[in-house]
Amino acid sequence: MQTADSLWSPTGENLIVEGNNLDVARTLPSGSFQMIYLDPPFNTGRVQRRQNVAARRVESGGRVGFQGRSYEVVKGIATSYDDQFANYWEFLEPRLEEAWRLLAEDGTLYLHLDYREVHYAKVLLDALFGRESFLNEIIWAYDFGGKSKSRWPAKHDNILVYVKSPRKYYFNSEEVDREPYMAPGLVTKEKAARGKLPTDVWWHTIVSPTGKEKTGYATQKPLGILRRMVTASSREGDWVLDFFAGSGTTGAAAEELGRRYVLVDENPQAIEVMRRRLPGAEVVDATGQSVAH
Repeated sequence: MQTADSLWSPTGENLIVEGNNLDVARTLPSGSFQMIYLDPPFNTGRVQRRQNVAARRVESGGRVGFQGRSYEVVKGIATSYDDQFANYWEFLEPRLEEAWRLLAEDGTLYLHLDYREVHYAKVLLDALFGRESFLNEIIWAYDFGGKSKSRWPAKHDNILVYVKSPRKYYFNSEEVDREPYMAPGLVTKEKAARGKLPTDVWWHTIVSPTGKEKTGYATQKPLGILRRMVTASSREGDWVLDFFAGSGTTGAAAEELGRRYVLVDENPQAIEVMRRRLPGAEVVDATGQSVAH
């Protein structure tokens, strides 16, 4: 059992924490995690008037940005979101700031969003972290669910990738799973047999409702997607953090690959799903007390 002053230790066990993710994140020491994956609830409400977000660098401003830069984030009035959060960005921004603080100097942040908010997030993250820290926008494409006949059906999610240090971030392309060439006849047999490095468009099915991977958690992400991120952006033995942990797929990928993990969620259902899926992890609340079944 951990104490409130030492909720997590770099020499401790894999950890599942039940609690408010912002409160928990603030107890963790800076620079402790090689990779952070955030999959916040999507702002899926019907928008009658869209929030107008602009971020621009300024010589002086009300807030001091990361890396010693000043920036000003200008937000228009946000109204009429049919979402559980009165203001999505007020909810998300402090969590992104904590994630950045917690990243190791050669660490990587993956932020998983959808088409409704990703463009606003990109502007905001450029202002917070520096545009030079932007590495990729990954498109996770799938083909499942309802198909609209009144517009092109939305069949992808967006994952923004930012690195703490543009000059020394860790990225291991050699270990990443490879994909078949679309035209194998145009490359050598050796290359065709090995496959090619994935691009920034990842074709991967969602978790099958009847498959072995399914945990019963509504927003579960596929293991293959997280496995690829963890492989590329961390080394064996590194710590990985996910504080919108949900079904625990980040932890499952980390465990499979020999990484260590901290998973945070305040939903008791998520905690029970993760407990079953990751029986070797210690399960505590935000004070470090063990959480009973």
